[in-house]
Amino acid sequence: MNKNVESIKGKLVVSCQALPHEPLHSSFIMGRMAVAAKEGGARGIRANTKEDIAEIKSLVDLPVIGIVKRDYEDSAVYITPTMKEIEELMEVKPEIIALDATGALRPGGKTLKDFFEEVKKTYPDQLFMADCSTVEEALYADELGFDFIGTTMVGYTPQSKNLKIETNDFEIIREILEKVKHPVIAEGNINTPEKVKRVIELGCYSVVVGSIITRPQLITKSFAEALED
Repeated sequence: MNKNVESIKGKLVVSCQALPHEPLHSSFIMGRMAVAAKEGGARGIRANTKEDIAEIKSLVDLPVIGIVKRDYEDSAVYITPTMKEIEELMEVKPEIIALDATGALRPGGKTLKDFFEEVKKTYPDQLFMADCSTVEEALYADELGFDFIGTTMVGYTPQSKNLKIETNDFEIIREILEKVKHPVIAEGNINTPEKVKRVIELGCYSVVVGSIITRPQLITKSFAEALED
């Protein structure tokens, strides 16, 4: 593993993303968000689109987990779903590329196995992270040879809709850690400093935190709703 990626071990990665319908959607703003995250102590950034990643890399010297979110009519997969998104990301060379590793078929009816084999054959030296939603998906991604196993999709898929990442002291994460060979990156609804500390104590390689740091509209909403209750 390259030295740059080793710098996120035991540390915080901040997800700096804003989709087209969100108020902070702008590569310029995401670049500044990454600078703020670095000032606060983040050791890595997760970012969406080659444009945002290029801007972020011009401003901070931190490893990037890169994705491209794109919707396709024939698939529920939207995180780096096809080779087109992989090729876009390779133009800006994120240290790690993350992609949906759930059981859903990709655009064109392609399975995760077929897609990942194609990607690894084309870019054998690139590191890849599996965004999973269940223990079973994590074990399968580990078997396929993903470099990192992520819990990003827990609670966001039909097969995981009743699961919560923090249930029973992160039972899902503990089971994944027990059973996989590759490093685990905790991500998804890890929204307090206490949760961040706990998943690292359990043995996760790194932890990604997003909305609670970088989506001010959602942070504001939690304060506003407290007054309405």
